[in-house]
Order: sequence, then structure tokens, then C-alpha cells
Amino acid sequence: MRKAGILSIMILSALLCTASGGFASAPQAAPSKYPFTLDQGGIPGIGGERSVIVVISDIHLGMDDRYAEIQKNRAPLADFVRKIGRSPNVRELVIAGDFLDEWFIPAGVDTYAGKSQKEFAQAVAANNQEVVDAFNAVIREGKIRVTYVPGNHDLLIDSESMQTVFPGIAEARDVRGLGTYSPEGHPEIAIEHGHRYNFFCAPDPLSNREIAPGSILPPGYFFTRIATLSVVEGKPEPSKIRPAVTPNSLGESQDLEYLYWKIWEGLMNELPIKEDFEEKIIRTNIDGFSEIYAMSDLMPRQAQAGGRIDVNLFRGIQDTWDERQVLNKVAVKIPVREALVKSASAAGTDEQAVVQYFRNPASDKRIVIFGHSHESRMIPSETHDGKKALYVNSGTWIDKNATPTMTFVTVIPKDGERHVGLYQYAHDGTIGTLNTMAVPGF
Repeated sequence: MRKAGILSIMILSALLCTASGGFASAPQAAPSKYPFTLDQGGIPGIGGERSVIVVISDIHLGMDDRYAEIQKNRAPLADFVRKIGRSPNVRELVIAGDFLDEWFIPAGVDTYAGKSQKEFAQAVAANNQEVVDAFNAVIREGKIRVTYVPGNHDLLIDSESMQTVFPGIAEARDVRGLGTYSPEGHPEIAIEHGHRYNFFCAPDPLSNREIAPGSILPPGYFFTRIATLSVVEGKPEPSKIRPAVTPNSLGESQDLEYLYWKIWEGLMNELPIKEDFEEKIIRTNIDGFSEIYAMSDLMPRQAQAGGRIDVNLFRGIQDTWDERQVLNKVAVKIPVREALVKSASAAGTDEQAVVQYFRNPASDKRIVIFGHSHESRMIPSETHDGKKALYVNSGTWIDKNATPTMTFVTVIPKDGERHVGLYQYAHDGTIGTLNTMAVPGF
């Protein structure tokens, strides 16, 4: 959620995954020899070769325009997808997560309205029909592969629901709620949403096993439900001060529980709601949860200053982080304190591309593309064995964002290099270049 008006919401919607930074930090590079164009004549210099990979992410199609994050940008997105479909050079369109949004829904709303996930997905499609039709036209034509990789806001959307709305779309999944994708013939590329490495956003099948058996919802889901309510309410003054928590001397686990509370406290200060701390407001009926919860169920608390810190939901989450990383196939384990501290940082998400792929001797990836943070950027790097490498964040298509919106990434294999571009699509159909770079040695 971090956006600004919402800042929110992307520290607030991706949850916790965005920080400041912005595109200004992106490196400058010489213009690509193959500037991307959606003209029907194709990209200059590569003829009719269908080799271009296009990556977009964080579209956040919503069920209801009273709170959906993409409304003004829907028509341009549909136009963009239609143009992709007509391009003689595009080989594949990859959607790197947060496509259909099950998280950005006000706390008091019953997400499925007593119906099924498949019916929810159909309702999202109906509210965004022009966009859905554009994607489906490309899928049906079959000239361009369309591949979906899960994000955190759609980590519960199963294949049946996805295929109901987008019949024939390819899906890249590994663990439930996660996926990493390398386009065919390009093992050097890794595309994933980026939430696998985030304490608040990565699937959590452990913390609430007794309350909601089988659930993988992480705390970011509940935070985003509250944050969306705050946005809908206009970020009001809270009804009363929330109870404070103080450090104690009961060991490392309790120190981490206090840190977990501090993060929650900061987020709730950023996105306050008028409802009381103890008021049951978060309707679930999703992924094994059936109760209605209050902020007091989610935020750690203590009976007296300096006493033991406890919590109702996600009890002991700080102690199961290592096990959660194993289940989520995290290659290079992130220390729990670091994961907590960097959970609301876009730079922390970017850093994991380097840690997990470029510094990791077991990885052969040279180009890594994430979404999640809503902050488009391109950062050159180097692999553990000295090869040139590149990390790119594909940004977002939501209406309001702290950095450029309607952004996308292209990869053009040519002349023994990978020509990578970061672009912005405009409402008038023009394309602006944010950055380009060539990765040599192929």
C-alpha cells in the first residue's frame, strides 16, 4: 500500500513493502539500441522476430469501484494490452502478481459475500470487463503467451478461479501463493512478485494452524483490510489511544515480539480508523478464518508495563520465520530481525533480488524482475562470479502512486545481449522511456 495518498496504501497495500526511494535512485544508462515501440511496424532492428518479453505487475483489479485502486488507468491498460496483442515482436506477456485483488477491501466487507472464490473472481472480472476482454483476446489468439505469477494480494486465487476468468492463461506457481518464472529458453531470467521475502506478506501456513487450519494468510492481509478502511474513512482521528507496549527482559523472542508491535503501531498511526481498538470489525470468511476480528486481536499487548507480550492472531510468528522460509522455498535465509526491520522497505525488497539470485552461488540468474513495491527502478549488479547482472522492478498500474505508475519492463534478446527497458505508458498511448540497459555475455 504504499502510495502516497494512500502512502500509504503500499506500505500499505503491497503491504509493507514499499518505502521511499523512488525512481530518482535508478541508474542512468545509454539508450538501448532497440527502443521498445508498440507500432505495428515492429521494433527497429529486429524485423519480424517474435522475441520480446514484456512484464507488468501490480494491476490490482478490484471488485468494487468504491475502493478499487485502478479505475482511471483501466482504459489505458486495456489499450496497452490490445497493442501488445498486435505487436509483431512480442513473444510473451508476463503478469508478475497482484492481478486480482483480494486484500484491498475494507475491513467490514465480507470479501466473498457468502459466495465462492470463483464467484469473487467473476465479480472482479465484471467490474473490469474491458481489461479482462483485452487479456483474453491475446490469450485466445495464441500468438503471444500470457503468463501469470502470484502476488500477495492474489495469493489465495487458485488455478480454477484464474482459469474461469482468463481461460488458457499460463500459470507459474511453486508453493501455494508463490511462483517464480523463467521464460522458455531464458534460464538467466527470474520473474517473481517479491513477497516471498517479506515478513508481513509471505504465505504463513504456521502461525494460525489451530485457529484456521490450512490458511496461508500472513499478517499483511489483515493490515491491508484495516488500511483500506482507513482510506475509505479519510484517515480519521482514532476514537481513542491504543494501549502501549513496552520492552521487557524475557528474552530474544519477546524482544522480537516488541519489534513486531512497533511495526504495527507505526502502520496504524499512518492509517488510523475511527473504530475502537477492541471493536470487532474485520470480517473474514476466507481461507479457513470465520470470525470477526478487532485490532486488538492482531496487535501484541501486555497486561502491565514490562510484562510478557502476547497476541491472539499470529502468536509466535517471530519464532516460526525460519520454518516459514523453508516452506516458502527461500534460497538464502533472511534473519528474522532483519526481515522485520525491512518489512516496510521497498529497498529491502530490491535487496533480496541481489541476495537471493546474484550473490547466491547456487543461482545462475542474470536478470531478476520483481513487482510488489510499486516503485519502478533499474539497478545494475554483478553475480557472485563477476558477470554483469540487472535487477528491475516493474512498478504498478494503480491510479495513485508515489512514483511513476503504468510502468512495464521489456527484455529483448539480441546480439549476444539482453536489452532491458523500463517504460511508462501514458493515457494518450505514448510510451516514455524511464531507463534502458544492456546486459552482455550471452
